[in-house]
Amino acid sequence: MQLRQLYLHCAALSAILHFDPASAFYLPGVAPTSYQSDAKVPLNVNPLTPALSERDPQLHSVLPFDYYHNAFHFCKPEDGPKSISESLGSILFGDRILTSPFELRMVKNESCKALCDEQTFDQRSARFVNRRISQNYKINWLIDGLPAGQTYTDPSTDTDFILRGFPLGQINTEGKAVLNNHYDIMIDYHQVGNADAYRVVGVLVFPRSRKNNKRLGDGKAECGDPESGEELELDENGETKVTWTYGVYWRPSTTAWATRWDSYLHVFDPKTHWLGVVSSSIIVILLVTMIGSILGRALRKDIARYNRLDLFNLDDLSGTAAQVEDGVQEDSGWKLVHGDVFRPPKNPLLLSVFLGNGSQLFVMTGTTIIFALLGFLSPSNRGSLGTVVILLYTIFGFIGGYVSARVYKSFGGEAWKQNMALTPIVIPGIVFATFFLLNLFIWIRQSSGAVPFTTMLVILGIWFVISVPLSIMGSWAGFKHAVSSQLSPNDPQGRQQKLTLPAYSPSNPPSAPTKSPAKSPHP
Repeated sequence: MQLRQLYLHCAALSAILHFDPASAFYLPGVAPTSYQSDAKVPLNVNPLTPALSERDPQLHSVLPFDYYHNAFHFCKPEDGPKSISESLGSILFGDRILTSPFELRMVKNESCKALCDEQTFDQRSARFVNRRISQNYKINWLIDGLPAGQTYTDPSTDTDFILRGFPLGQINTEGKAVLNNHYDIMIDYHQVGNADAYRVVGVLVFPRSRKNNKRLGDGKAECGDPESGEELELDENGETKVTWTYGVYWRPSTTAWATRWDSYLHVFDPKTHWLGVVSSSIIVILLVTMIGSILGRALRKDIARYNRLDLFNLDDLSGTAAQVEDGVQEDSGWKLVHGDVFRPPKNPLLLSVFLGNGSQLFVMTGTTIIFALLGFLSPSNRGSLGTVVILLYTIFGFIGGYVSARVYKSFGGEAWKQNMALTPIVIPGIVFATFFLLNLFIWIRQSSGAVPFTTMLVILGIWFVISVPLSIMGSWAGFKHAVSSQLSPNDPQGRQQKLTLPAYSPSNPPSAPTKSPAKSPHP
């Protein structure tokens, strides 16, 4: 029997030692996708966004524009672009992912291929695109969920990294805007074992401006002469013919799928970052130590004197020589502030609402940081951060209502219905009204960054269907809980008197606090 138990223990230990946590499970939305040879790899497009450039380090715009904006004249799929399902956080952050006409076949190179028929830019479109080029707008693609970008080198650390997006065009030596109408796509792939299965682990795009691109038919094209140096300039006084072409090149890579995001997550000048953290921490520690030592020396005698107050009845000793001899004389000057520490504020309802929402935000922030440390907020799951923040804030509405009710009851507030209603509405209402107003201006500018009306309805539904009821439940629990406070609004000598408030009931709302009679030290 003992040998059998020993065998079972050994088997269990062997299973634990051979357990591979990396292959145990994948978080939802971040599982790898393997492709066989000649399988189609999707290329999706995202809105064009402004960015900084080496030529001009200043940001000239903040509005993104839809990839299929009529002025860009990008080629569309034959059956029209279709939306890719996105999370709530992804939509709020401006993602509008759509399908594209690009045909990418795994490990199949394409040197020159046309996307669609020749496009015509009129004067208005030419002016619009040239202005976007001068503002350093970038094109954003997604291949197997991985952003397409370009390689840059950090001069401070001399390390290479991938910066997301690539330019719509550039300004040539003559100061004129040229449009990039040819794209060389370099895709890194990693083979899974010895099987016919491959995974995308890197995407680089090299845009080119070629004036003499032509479509020959059957998807074939002539991509011009790259050595001729003839660039495509959009004529703002007439029409311009443009042919969109691309090439695809696959190269094997030793990068594993689990580490394919490492080249995107770059920290600029990490030495300066840590130097700032260390210096700030040292300054805070020195200030706290200095202020603590000063306060300790200044208040040491006062603290010892306060500790002897329980041994005397100040009313009996007032005006006598014993009071002065024993060092229990009345306070004066700034020390009288301690008599107002627990004095109820002028507007306890508003303060309790702010404290409730602040506690809700605090708990939401801490939980979000914990989720991020545990690896649940992966960059491959787009918009996960925004989604988690909204859901956690909604769920923690119970905490906000409870804290607000407890604080308001400790102040002796009687308008318990107003507290229940204002806690989940005032602060979120101000934020939502500001968000709606800003979103209206973005919608007027025809920017893709405007949040859709349906998404606004979803946010309102989450707010009133989930957050508000949870906050009311928390307020109910807070008012039902008995409060024992230490309020001393009229005690200039600092003697604390205990206030006991009755339990809350809807038919018997909380009344003003009443002081319990002081107990005489003499029998």
